[in-house]
Amino acid sequence: MDAIMKVNDVVNRFVWGAPVLILLVGTGIYLTVLLGLPQIRYFVAAMKEVFTSARGANEADKSISSFAAMATAMAATVGTGNIAGVSTALHLGGPGALVWMLISAFFGMCTKFAEVTLAVHFRQKDAHGDWRGGTMYILEHGAGQKWLAVIFAIFAFLASFGIGAATQSNSAAEGLSMGFGVNHLYSGIAIAALVGLVIVGGLKSLSMVTTYLVPIMAVFYIITSIVVLVMNAAHIPEAIATVFKLAFENPGETVPGALAGWCVKEAVQKGIARGVFSNEAGMGSAPMVHATANVEHPVQQGFYGIFEVFVDTIVICTMTSLVIMTTGTLTGHPELTGSQLTLQAFENALGMGVGRYVLSVALLLFAFTTILGWYWYAETAVTYLFGVWFKPVMKVLWIAMILLGASGAQLFGSAGNVFLNQIWDISDTLNGLMALPNLVGLLILSLTLRRVVKDYDAKKKRGEVK
Repeated sequence: MDAIMKVNDVVNRFVWGAPVLILLVGTGIYLTVLLGLPQIRYFVAAMKEVFTSARGANEADKSISSFAAMATAMAATVGTGNIAGVSTALHLGGPGALVWMLISAFFGMCTKFAEVTLAVHFRQKDAHGDWRGGTMYILEHGAGQKWLAVIFAIFAFLASFGIGAATQSNSAAEGLSMGFGVNHLYSGIAIAALVGLVIVGGLKSLSMVTTYLVPIMAVFYIITSIVVLVMNAAHIPEAIATVFKLAFENPGETVPGALAGWCVKEAVQKGIARGVFSNEAGMGSAPMVHATANVEHPVQQGFYGIFEVFVDTIVICTMTSLVIMTTGTLTGHPELTGSQLTLQAFENALGMGVGRYVLSVALLLFAFTTILGWYWYAETAVTYLFGVWFKPVMKVLWIAMILLGASGAQLFGSAGNVFLNQIWDISDTLNGLMALPNLVGLLILSLTLRRVVKDYDAKKKRGEVK
């Protein structure tokens, strides 16, 4: 196992290192220019589409509404990375990492718009009559690169068990334990049972749950963050000034303690990496659920991709960052990272009791919905690889991984904890590897994408689409 982990470390440094991050952002820049700034041109239309959309699912073709598809994708996207990932980026890359997170998110809005649009354009129906789509179908039916499609599906399938099941159930159990003292084993059983009840009903059941939970959890976290920021409003200008200053210059000796020594390179790399990890733009995951939507034109579903990245990174990640900075937690507790840093920030502002409960509930909701969203990605990948017959097996494996993730450390002691960390590290690498075939597909089909966008613009002008 040591040899495997050493290889994984090398690959991980590559996929989350400068070359691939440059490719990710570079693809976003290229598509932004090629498509004429769709994240700006369509921004108002995207907001209007999201907030006025009330289209129901079409039972005849087993699709779901555009909003339900977006809610399911956001269930997977808006997760513990918005809490732990952001604080890790600030801890390792300094406050300036936020600027680079936002810059990458701006271009990521276009990348996800492109992914989602192509996913709907090239979607197919499976043996049960359900819509299936995503990077695998884009690569096979659009780019004619089935071998890349298979590689992507394998990466997505394997990554899902760590990114989507084990680590998320562990975070949910940790939230219940931290806030309410619930035993990890009991938490694991409860979470597994609830997830099982949802996924047994298929996409309809899953999307119904996420449609209700995702807006509630997002609003809950945003309002709580706003309360903290209002309480510390006097420190907001200083925090923003520090963020922009340290994004472009080495802090040197101007920042005390553990913060000293951070440089621009670290801010850029950590900001972009954690931003991409959080909003998943360019990873090829979200298109798998967007492809199931009942929508008039592929571009209209692409609007939801713009909205996802905006809310995930530009709104929620920014709020997490400012909460940490305005409460003085980043400089006051340089030894903390991950969710513990965010927890300390909320406790500093709201008091130990309230702050702990707030973050516990947020962790639980974020983790639970991520488990649901990533289940659909896993099922889509495994259906592409093995066919619909494997779906029941997938459900059993998913439930087992949830139990292991939530209570593995308690059941197996230090060995269980080591195993979970290894699962996380490998899944993190696989998650990054998903981006490579996905970006290849986007670049190959960029001109096709432009034709689809122009087709929408022409039909919109003629009044043929909303």
